[in-house]
This record gives sequence, structure tokens and C-alpha cells, in this order.
Amino acid sequence: MMLRWTVRSLALREPFRISRSVMSERDAVTVEIEHDGVVGRGEVVTSVYYGLTVERIEAELATAREVLAGANDPLRIHSLSAVPGVSAALDAALHDLVATLRGVPVFALLGAAHWRPTPTAYTIGIMPTERAVQTARALTGRGFTVLKVKLGAGPEPQELLRLQAIREAAPHARLLLDPNGAWEPAQAVRMLKAVEEFEIDAVEQPIKPGTPDLLAEVAAQSPVPVIADEDAATVDDVRALGSRVHGVNVKLPKCGGIRAAREIIDIARGNGVDVMLGCLVSSSLGIAPAVHLTGCARWVDLDGHLLLAHDPWAGIGGADGVLRIAGDRGLGVHPVAPL
Repeated sequence: MMLRWTVRSLALREPFRISRSVMSERDAVTVEIEHDGVVGRGEVVTSVYYGLTVERIEAELATAREVLAGANDPLRIHSLSAVPGVSAALDAALHDLVATLRGVPVFALLGAAHWRPTPTAYTIGIMPTERAVQTARALTGRGFTVLKVKLGAGPEPQELLRLQAIREAAPHARLLLDPNGAWEPAQAVRMLKAVEEFEIDAVEQPIKPGTPDLLAEVAAQSPVPVIADEDAATVDDVRALGSRVHGVNVKLPKCGGIRAAREIIDIARGNGVDVMLGCLVSSSLGIAPAVHLTGCARWVDLDGHLLLAHDPWAGIGGADGVLRIAGDRGLGVHPVAPL
């Protein structure tokens, strides 16, 4: 099998602000694995938070290329990198390859006979209240029924007023909150009790990751379902949390790919914990693997491709708030322009 890759820049429609950073663009590395004349593809994006630079990604891919050069059965290949983001891209390419060779979509490889269109959240970054209201109205007007609101970068009264205004602008939407770990535990409990009147669906990682026991204490006191994000990065993390949170956010670049995600999902569901599928800002190629898992999730937040100024890939929809798989084999995505 042959492995090759290309690097391109992905620009966002507008700067995207969360509690810990502002982003206007990032690099994406497209990986291709070829076997018997068929190509499977995946994508890994750079990330300051996860320590992923182009240089580190390419070094990992160079090592994986040596392993693949001596392999001839894609079904026997599992982990090709210890770096989760790179592993997820290679895992996606292998799933795309095998499903394409078999003439079926990836979800069929995963044991699902059918897949149905799925609503996705769209994230409203940290911005002035008036603009957030305009954004919420525009999104619901386009068909979005789920909105995620970033918090954690302003005084509590100001954040509550912004959230109230968004709720009034989108009275029928499901609302998710994400402070990106910006709150202290006592503050998190206080804020979550304060927002209960806005009928919040769930909150992601309200406190700084690294203290899962404190997160569990917040969840026990919260009237809003608490989803672990960074504190549920691995299979071991999810096992340790048990049933002490209401949900876990499964991001393929965080856990290492489809195989790892399925194991995490099985453990979470076995503990009576719901699943969210999340993503990083990336193209449709990078988002597609998680789209094939949406039948396992209570919350779907796969809008990373919708934040781009130009998505070089297509095939999963989402512009009207609903994800749709266009292709009938592999990941179902295709380049917007010839490669």
C-alpha cells in the first residue's frame, strides 16, 4: 500500500473566538492510502491545543508510510500513529478504502444497515450580544434547530444577558453551552443553575480539564446535563468517569479515529451515559468519518466544515442544519475541484 499526503490552508469565514483562543485559519493535511488502484482518504488539521504542527504531522506520516509499504491487507492494519489526530486521519483513510473496495458506505462497515439525515449544531462563538442575536436568527432561518453557544470570556451578568437574548431570538432551538473549561467549579454550578430557565440541552466541559472528580461533582449539582469533553479523551478516561457525568463528547481527532470512538461509545452507553459527536474546524473530509457514527449520538455537533470560507470537499451537507451523506460508498465525500 502507498501513503501520500498534501498540505493546504483552510481559512474561516470570520475569526472564531472561544474562551481560550481566536482562530482565523489552520492547515489541513489530506492523507491518501492507495491499494489495488483504489484510494482512501482522511484529514488531520493543525491544532495549537493538541500540539499538532505540520512538521509533527508529516513526521508521523513518514513513519506510517514505511509500515504501509510492507502491508497488503488493509483489514489487518490498526494503529499507525500514537498521535490521536494523525491516527484518526489514517484510520479514516483505511475505512474509506475498505468500504470503497467493498462498494458500501463506511456506516455499513460499522454494522449499520441504514443511515438517516441528522441535524447538527452550529456554533455561535464569543461575540457581542447584538451580533449573536443576528447570527441565531439567521441560522434558525436557514433551518438549524440546534445551536451551540460559546461562553467563558466575560462577566457572568453579561454572559447571561447574551444567552437570554439568543434564547429569545431562537425560542424553539435546542441550545448547547460550551465554556471550554473557563469556569471554576463553584462558578459552574452557579451559572448552570442560573441558565436553567433558558431550557439548556447540555453543557460541555464547564471546568478546566484534568480534575474529573471535580467535574463529576459539578454534574451531580447541575440541573443541566454535563458533558465531559477533554476529560473524556480516551477509553480509560471514559471508564474512570463511569456514570458520574451525563454525556461524553467523542471527537475522532481526540481519541484516535473510528475504531477508538466505537469503543468509547460502547463503554459510555454501557454506563448509561449519552454520547455527543464533536469535531475540530476542518473540511468535509475531516468531518465525514464522524457523520457515519451519528446514529450512536444524542447530540451531534459536526459543523467544522460550515465555518470555512471555502470547503475543498463536499458530500455531507449541513448548510441547512441537516447532515446528509451524498455518496453510496466509502466516506461519501468528493473534492469540489479536481485533485
